[in-house]
Amino acid sequence: MKTTTNSIIENYLIYCKTQKRLDEKTLKAYRIDLTQFSVFFENPAILAITISDIESYIGHLNQSFKPKTAKRKVASLKALFHYLEYKNIISNNPFNKIRTKFREPLLLPKTIPLHTMETFLSEIYKENSLSTTPYQKKRTLLDIAIAETLFSTGMRISELCNLKHSDIDLHDAVIRIYGKGSKERIIQIGNEDVIQLLMRYENEFSTEIQRSGFFFTNTNSLPISDQSVRRMINKYCNLAAIDLHITPHMFRHTFATCLLEADVDIRYIQEMLGHSSITVTEIYTHVALSKQKDILTTKHPRNNFSL
Repeated sequence: MKTTTNSIIENYLIYCKTQKRLDEKTLKAYRIDLTQFSVFFENPAILAITISDIESYIGHLNQSFKPKTAKRKVASLKALFHYLEYKNIISNNPFNKIRTKFREPLLLPKTIPLHTMETFLSEIYKENSLSTTPYQKKRTLLDIAIAETLFSTGMRISELCNLKHSDIDLHDAVIRIYGKGSKERIIQIGNEDVIQLLMRYENEFSTEIQRSGFFFTNTNSLPISDQSVRRMINKYCNLAAIDLHITPHMFRHTFATCLLEADVDIRYIQEMLGHSSITVTEIYTHVALSKQKDILTTKHPRNNFSL
């Protein structure tokens, strides 16, 4: 068996795809991270990699990338070496003796103020009502359906783009979502207006949906892309004179923060977002400062003191 880093990486990526069944985005990230490692050492024999080499590479990552990116690249490398150990390609895993620690700054998720969200949605509905051609009518209906679904479910943009028609049951108002690692979750659509809107969209785009198999599809029967959604959001922000730069992921952050501020148990939010660890969900507890102020000004016992 060839033991150069490049050949090992190729075998490992095949293993990740066929055995671990990782999605294409994760495989792409692994390939980038591991290829960078190979290039750094000019494709050496994997058995020649020492603890000192890896520590040197981690130092390079810390100097070249932000903590979050460096941490991910080290995790990719660590997973590769665990695979080598599992396959008995190496007898001693250098990562068993390496301790890494990354100081990541706390980046609070950016949310969309609710008045801005209302303005944004109102602009799309207005454009739909003012449409003068069948194409404009259908196009703006698709835009409404995408925006309402992002806000109503908090799903990731990748999950929305990959949503199959068979994953949606509008009669029972439920959506089956396949998240990271093909992890499955079901989320309810709670707003009747949104349900009716999606039924209208499903009816108008029935031919395109049947041809593509995807729920969200353009007028050419092709599934929508991440970039087309971003362009759509930018378009309506410009039309509504919204200064805030809104991204698809901000709909997800807003969904989670609104539920947290409405006193929904964080474990329910974790489940709805599809987070494997509640630690990831807990970042939203730092966002709800307005809720914190409300609690401390109305619930704190000091407010009842008579001095």
